[in-house]
Amino acid sequence: MTVFAKICGMTDEAAVRAAVAAGADAIGFVFHERSPRNLPIADAIRIGKFVPAHIIKVAVTLHPEAALWNEVQSSFRPDALQTDSDDFACLNVDPGIEKWPVLREGSVPRNLPEIFVYEGTKSGHGQTVDWDIAATHAGGGRMILAGGLSIGNVAEAIWTVRPFGVDVSSAVESRPGVKDPDKIRAFIEAAKAARENEGNRDL
Repeated sequence: MTVFAKICGMTDEAAVRAAVAAGADAIGFVFHERSPRNLPIADAIRIGKFVPAHIIKVAVTLHPEAALWNEVQSSFRPDALQTDSDDFACLNVDPGIEKWPVLREGSVPRNLPEIFVYEGTKSGHGQTVDWDIAATHAGGGRMILAGGLSIGNVAEAIWTVRPFGVDVSSAVESRPGVKDPDKIRAFIEAAKAARENEGNRDL
């Protein structure tokens, strides 16, 4: 089975179309004012229309105000919400929306959720986690490995950690907040091929 691939931080139609064409399994839209990838809800709705039903449309936040999340939930209608695990206690999430808690390196609970995003202490900074430590958590649930992944290292990360999925944002950009369609395609291709080529890694 190939790895699940998520491209995060979309800000324009071209990037969304590139991710869809390349075979992304999930596409993330950021709703967080401090991020260079932050989107007004109206813009997210506009470009989100290019995400077909078989691809998971993810709202990505960080400690959102309840009012913001309620508007995202009612207007943008994501398939999943990705935010820090503690945030879910303060948010009303409709039953039809998947919860993807972000678990950060060094503060992983003993009982892991069914699906989770695993990354470093800060989101959106390309902060690489310790893959050997990440590997100890990968079997506890469907881990989506994030942080510091790139076209050049995603295969090695998959071989080392063996996650359910991988997540990339800044490494497929031409500049902060602007995705590069060619890099998106190359990342997904490298991620999808990693397990198929695992037997040849030492040849």
